[in-house]
Amino acid sequence: MDQIADRVLVAGTGIAGAASAEALLDTGRTVVVYDRTDSERLRELESRGAGVAAAEEFDPSLLEGVEQVVVSPGFPPGHPLAKAAAERGIETYSEPELAWRLRGPEAPRWLAVTGTNGKTTTTTMLAAMLKAAGLRTAALGNIGEPLVHAANGPYDVLAVELSSQQLHWSRLLAPTAGAMLNLAADHLSWHGGFDAYSKAKTAVWRGQAAVFNRDDPAVAALAEHANARSTAFTLGEPEPGAFGVALGHLVDYTGGSPVPICSVDEVRPAGAHNVANALAAAALASHVGVGPDAVARAVRDYSPEPHRNVVVATVPTGEGAGIRWVDDSKASNPHAAAAALAAYDPVVWIAGGQLKGVDVSDLVERFASRMRAAVLIGVDRAEIADAFARHAPSVPLVVLDGEDDSVMTDVVTAAAAHARPGDTVLLSPAAASYDMFDSYAHRGRAFAAAIGQTLGMNTAGGDA
Repeated sequence: MDQIADRVLVAGTGIAGAASAEALLDTGRTVVVYDRTDSERLRELESRGAGVAAAEEFDPSLLEGVEQVVVSPGFPPGHPLAKAAAERGIETYSEPELAWRLRGPEAPRWLAVTGTNGKTTTTTMLAAMLKAAGLRTAALGNIGEPLVHAANGPYDVLAVELSSQQLHWSRLLAPTAGAMLNLAADHLSWHGGFDAYSKAKTAVWRGQAAVFNRDDPAVAALAEHANARSTAFTLGEPEPGAFGVALGHLVDYTGGSPVPICSVDEVRPAGAHNVANALAAAALASHVGVGPDAVARAVRDYSPEPHRNVVVATVPTGEGAGIRWVDDSKASNPHAAAAALAAYDPVVWIAGGQLKGVDVSDLVERFASRMRAAVLIGVDRAEIADAFARHAPSVPLVVLDGEDDSVMTDVVTAAAAHARPGDTVLLSPAAASYDMFDSYAHRGRAFAAAIGQTLGMNTAGGDA
């Protein structure tokens, strides 16, 4: 608690920001809350005793007398607030870091997950494994309730999803074990480049144990420099001390001999990347004493999160094979979209949104042979169309100019016109959603709703 200053400025009044301000007020700190716009939440914090400021442009005078700043993940290092704090030598950190500093002597242990893709699936798999072992747990971080609410219980172990932004704004946070799943170009405009993005991710290994993906060259190279005991996972046969796959089974080889956990076919959602996620979760769980039996029970009972490679409808065609419609809206970068595109052939691909400074040329070139057609939407649709023009000019394109969720009706109509019996229509955008939707979940729901309205199908694309 003495790692938290007496006077703190909290930047942002989203879920993490408001929770941070409330937690600091509860400890008797003097809190100033800044946001770009006035809001009911800002006024609620003011009624609780916080000083508040709302302005489109940040006024550096707000930092007078401030000893620390807690920022929401939306504030990049180049934001005027962050730069002004750095110039004044004011320590700046994130809500997960605040939660770490709020921990008391009986606080739950943390197992943390980061990576470009698969974080939420792995974190929720991990929570299921911990629960199967009889531990009180919750999946938190980028998901669930704010970490500051759970800093001191009522849990034994927390499964914590951490983004590169949250890790960038951390200093002392050191989980019992941390896993890095994979690394690919993402959030480059926020971090300023791939090297800075990768460096931020390595903060997950600040604790006692580093879990890493041996099959990802970038991750494996970083793991060589981790100052923590390492545990690898691989889709190949594991070496002693690692987790892997042998004879169609997930295997724990951290003991004297390899121990089969469960069949690869029992992992859901299906796909090699989700087998890797399950191995990462199992490796993390092993660091708090969870054994193969509990891991196997959790894998068999696990319910996949929505908008992650989920079949929302299969439309009969009268010619045998129907047309599958798949919601993979969570795929907000090319690395995630590649995992989905690799699973289907032929595909009518629905893509587009905010590319976040990432090039999609390699993705288009790699999977062009699988594509029946592509339907492009979003603010960066022209960049994707240009990649097709250069690398896959024979793939038919439909480029739609809609600016909100109503575009999904046209998307479904266009995709249906190109799909043939046995095809998969795949919403795997390779881009963020905030140009046209409130979230990737909103994008997925709009897709499912448009399928229902346009094709007259019952869909399973909600968030239940």
